[in-house]
Amino acid sequence: MTDAEKTERSVLVSVTGRAGRLTLNRPRALNALDHTMVRRVDDALAAWEHDPSVRTIVLTGAGERGLCAGGDIRAVHDDARDGDGTASAAFWCDEYHLNARIARYPKPYVAVMDGIVMGGGVGVSAHGGVRIVTERSRIAMPETGIGFVPDVGGTYLLSRAPGELGTHLALTGAHFGAGDAVLCGLADHFVPSAALDILLDDLAALPVDEALARHVRPLPEGELAARREWIDACYRADTVEEIVRRLLAHGDPAAKETAETLLSKSPTALKVTLAAMRRARRLATLEEVLEQEYRVSCHALTAPDLVEGVRAQIIDKDRDPHWSPARLDDVHDADVARFFAPLGTRELGLARPGPAPEETR
Repeated sequence: MTDAEKTERSVLVSVTGRAGRLTLNRPRALNALDHTMVRRVDDALAAWEHDPSVRTIVLTGAGERGLCAGGDIRAVHDDARDGDGTASAAFWCDEYHLNARIARYPKPYVAVMDGIVMGGGVGVSAHGGVRIVTERSRIAMPETGIGFVPDVGGTYLLSRAPGELGTHLALTGAHFGAGDAVLCGLADHFVPSAALDILLDDLAALPVDEALARHVRPLPEGELAARREWIDACYRADTVEEIVRRLLAHGDPAAKETAETLLSKSPTALKVTLAAMRRARRLATLEEVLEQEYRVSCHALTAPDLVEGVRAQIIDKDRDPHWSPARLDDVHDADVARFFAPLGTRELGLARPGPAPEETR
């Protein structure tokens, strides 16, 4: 099989009726995104943008397990360990440009977020204009567990969630379902998974609003709203150390369990993520946040925790990462600041500054 054929098969591109269909087609890898897949999706969107016969874009994932488990983190690991980071930086550059294209796409972009949707999967779905979740949806930005930081616009989305819910999700990497995805602004509508095939048929034949009206059902209750009191109180702190202290002292067993979860993550990734979330709140546009995330991602390639985290969680699967530094107290402000340093001629080139967002918390 040629490389071109592999690319064709890893993303299925078709037009059915009025809908352009994009199917991520690596089910054995839970549809994890690689660079060629990102380019294929971007090329299809560029072609359809000015095609009057295509009225709606629909994104799905092949197989029964989920839309997309994220980016090809093994390739990033190998590049950080053995290469010079150029391949990973190029992948992220195209991926983040794709995320921005999806967010600004002039036609309805319907993302079916059924099953597992993590990391890069969030990037190709949650920036869309119409985001469908089901009772099987399990969404997460789990990067701190591999020594990395939420990207693909994740810090933009989560920094705009109510109160400190987004901070909680970004730092812990916790999975959440349909109700919480809508609460936090990462999804719009609930459709039972049994109705998805008929929904896809209707999207090919009808305007999006009419198709949705046939299948959208009341949203299941989530879990985060009931926990918001202690989440807001604890995560409002200015440092990760103080967040952990408040969680341990709160008294709610779930808060203590969350503190233990945080203490298992990369100390550096936790501190950089908190700084990225706070900075993202002050940035007005997705493009500005993606610019920031690109800097952080590129600098992460030269830090030890990304390679070690992927080794422990994905490659060796011993679940015993040896973080460096190993303690929160040993990660200093200067260590965090270097992740946000400008890249000079290697900047992403997306940022379009806008007015500062209104404070809603």
